Amino acid sequence: MTNQTEIAAAYRYCQALAHSHYENFPVASLLLPKHLRQPICVIYAFARTADDIADEGTDDRQQRITALASYQQAINQIQQGQYQGQSPIFIALNEVVNRFKLPIKPFHDLLSAFEQDVSQQRYQTDHDLIDYCRRSANPIGHLLLYLSGKPSQQQLDQADAACTALQLLNFYQDIKQDWQENNRLYLSLDALQRHGLTEDEINNDDTSALAPILRERYHYIATLLFESLKLGESLSGRLGWEIRTITLMGLFTLKQLCAQNDNKLATRPRLSTTTRYVAAMIALIKPLYRHTSHYMLKPILK
Repeated sequence: MTNQTEIAAAYRYCQALAHSHYENFPVASLLLPKHLRQPICVIYAFARTADDIADEGTDDRQQRITALASYQQAINQIQQGQYQGQSPIFIALNEVVNRFKLPIKPFHDLLSAFEQDVSQQRYQTDHDLIDYCRRSANPIGHLLLYLSGKPSQQQLDQADAACTALQLLNFYQDIKQDWQENNRLYLSLDALQRHGLTEDEINNDDTSALAPILRERYHYIATLLFESLKLGESLSGRLGWEIRTITLMGLFTLKQLCAQNDNKLATRPRLSTTTRYVAAMIALIKPLYRHTSHYMLKPILK
C-alpha cells in the first residue's frame, strides 16, 4: 500500500513536470483555489506524458501503442481499486481519482485520442476533427469541473465548447510544425479539396492560399468561444476567475491570429506577461469580462 511520503513525492513530481512546460494557457495557475492546484498538475502530468508517448521521441508505432497500453492498464487498475505500481504519475492520479471521486471515462477518452495520434495523421472532414477534440481536449474540462463539484450538463457542454476552441487554436498556430515534424495535418482533406489545394501547400511560407480555410476556422473558433462564455460567469470564486481568464487568453490569441496578414498566418502568437495580467484583471470582474469578450468577438463573428 502506498504511504503518504510516496504520495507527497508523487505530487511534487507531477507539479515539477507541469510547470516545466510552456503553455499559452496556464496550468494550475495561482488563480485557482489552492486545493485544486496539485490535482490539476497530476491530471496535466498524465495527459502531457501520454501525449508525448504518441508524438515525441524515436519509438516506432508498436512501441508507442505498447506504452499507451500500459497507461490504459494503470487506469483500469485505478478504476478497480487495484493500482499497486510505482509510477509517480499514477500513484498521484490514484489518490486524486479516489479523493475527488472523479469519473474514469475522461481518462479513457484521452487515451483513445492519443492512440489515434499514433495511427491517424489525416482527417477527412471537419466533423472528424471535432470528434478528435471531443476525446483529446474536452475530457480536461470535464475533469476540472468535477474536481470542484457536480457540474450541470449545461456547464459540461459549455466546457466542451471552450476546450474544443482552445484545442483548435493550438492546431492552427502550429499547423506547419505539426505537418513537417509529425506528419500530422489538422486541416480536413475536404476543406483543402473545396479550395482546390493539396496538403503540400502547408510547406509554403506564404499562407495566402490557405488563408480562406484558416479564417473559416477562426470564425468557427469564435462561435465556440461565444458558446462557452457563460461557463465562467456561472462559476463563482477562484475557479470561475481561472475559467474566465483562460477564455480571455483564448480570445486574445484568436484576435492576434485574425490580425495577421493572410501571407503570415503560420506565425504562432505568444501572449506576453502583460497580456496575461490584463486578462486576469478583466476576468476578476464578471460584467467587465462579459463586455470585453463580446467586444472582442463582435468583429470576428460579423
